Amino acid sequence: MKLIEFSLACAFSLLSSSFASAAIVEHTFRVQNTTIKRFCEEQVIVTVNGLFPGPTISVCEGDTVIVHVFNEGPYDITLHWHGVFQLFSPWADGPEYVTQCSIRPRSSYAYKFNVTQQEGTVWWHAHASYLRATVHGAFIIQPRSGQFPFPKPYKQIPLILGDLYKSNVEDITTEAQITGGGPNTSFAFTTMV
Repeated sequence: MKLIEFSLACAFSLLSSSFASAAIVEHTFRVQNTTIKRFCEEQVIVTVNGLFPGPTISVCEGDTVIVHVFNEGPYDITLHWHGVFQLFSPWADGPEYVTQCSIRPRSSYAYKFNVTQQEGTVWWHAHASYLRATVHGAFIIQPRSGQFPFPKPYKQIPLILGDLYKSNVEDITTEAQITGGGPNTSFAFTTMV
């Protein structure tokens, strides 16, 4: 009997210590129109917090992530945490009209989910129409133990690969729907840190 009690006490201690070391990581994302200059041309695009690409989310395995999204842009939007398993929170996955309704302009929504048993570098992006071309960023889940399955790297630099279009990405989508053709191709591929 004492062995069972001791085993349960050890298991409870390990479980509570893993919860105690987990953090709540909060971000505020303001979706808004922003004027950017690329390749000597200015254009208005939808961004998060005025950044292109958007902010990097960096957490540790086991953390709870809360992202407050304020849609100050002109389009409906949802965010998808690409590669993040939504264990026990499928409503936070972000596919528009599949797991949630859109966040309408001048509205807000708070995503809340846990990154238990997950590690790696993935990304987040808009999941409404072609807005993912400008609304995206890195999502880094560090191992809670600090141990990597390979020698610890000297430095980590996330690279975001993307497309750059000469016109509004929502207009490209509308044109493709009207003509029945595919959307215009981008005029440049970008790599950003």
